[in-house]
Amino acid sequence: MSAPPSAPSFLRWLPPGAAATLGRCEFSCRNPMDGFLVGRHRSAKKGASVEFADYRQYLPGDDIRSIDWKVYARKDRYYIRQTMAETNVRAMLCLDCSGSMAYRGELAARGASGRPLSKFDYARHLLAGFASVLGGQQDGFGFASFDDRVREYLPAKAGKGQLFRLLRALDESNCGGVTDAAAALDEIAERLPPRGVIVVASDFLGDLGPILKALQHVRWRRHELVVLHVLAEEELRFPFTSFTRFRDLEGAGDTELDPKAVRADYLDKVSAFVKALQDGCSGMRADYVPFSTAAPWDKSLSGWFFRRATGAR
Repeated sequence: MSAPPSAPSFLRWLPPGAAATLGRCEFSCRNPMDGFLVGRHRSAKKGASVEFADYRQYLPGDDIRSIDWKVYARKDRYYIRQTMAETNVRAMLCLDCSGSMAYRGELAARGASGRPLSKFDYARHLLAGFASVLGGQQDGFGFASFDDRVREYLPAKAGKGQLFRLLRALDESNCGGVTDAAAALDEIAERLPPRGVIVVASDFLGDLGPILKALQHVRWRRHELVVLHVLAEEELRFPFTSFTRFRDLEGAGDTELDPKAVRADYLDKVSAFVKALQDGCSGMRADYVPFSTAAPWDKSLSGWFFRRATGAR
C-alpha cells in the first residue's frame, strides 16, 4: 500500500489554524476602486448600490425606477439618482527579498520547523495571510518580489487557483540581493492599473527619502497603500550586552563593537527612522502597520484587520 501524498511545501506559509483565524477578517478599501467584478469595495464608477453619488437629468431610455420623485416634486423635472457601484479590487502583494530581510533573531516567534522566523519568512506569512483574506472576498491579487529591481511578477487575478499560485511564488522566493526599494516600487506602481491596492512587506532599511518618494508615487497613481513594516525584536531593542561581531547581510562587511557603547545612539536612530516612516505614511494617507518578528504573525495581522474594520487604533 503506497503512502498518502504529502502536502505541497508551499502550504506551510498559510497553516490551517492561521487560515481559520484570518477567515473571520475582512478588508474594505477606503478609496474608490476600479475592479473587474461586482464586489464589496466602493467603485470609482457610478452604478447600482445604496451609496449616493450624484444626480443627472433624465434621458429617454433611462429606467424610470431610477427617477428621484422627491426631486421631481421640488423642481418639476425628472432627475436620475446615481449611486456608487461596488466592485472587487486588484491588489499587488509585494515582498522585499533584499539581503537584510534574511536576519533571523533568536527572539523571533517560531515557525513550523521550530526555528525562529527570519524577517523574510515572517513577511511571507503576512502576505499569505493577506492573500487569504482577499481571496475570501473574491478580490483579485497578484505578487511581486523585489530587491534592487522587480524579481518576480504575478499579475493580479481572482479565483481559487490564485492563492495556490501566490503561495508557490512565496515558497520559491529567495532573499540576498542589495536593496533599492524605491526603484522597484516605482515600477510596481506603474504596472498595476490605477485604483488598486499595493501591500508592501519590508524592513525598509535604506535611504528613507527615495523610499517615501516612491510610496508617494504609489498614492499618486491612486492606489490604496498598506505598508507592513517588519523588524526583528533585536533591531527594535538592541539587547546585546557583550562585544559582538555584526555582519552586513547585503555585503558591506563585518563590524566588531561594544554594544553598550552604541546602544543609546542606535535606539535613538531606530526610533527616528520608524517615526519618519510612520509620519510619511500618515501624510500620504497610507496604512502603516508595524510588526515585530517576536509576535505571532497571524495574531498580529488579524488584530490589525480588526482594528482597521472598527476604526480603532
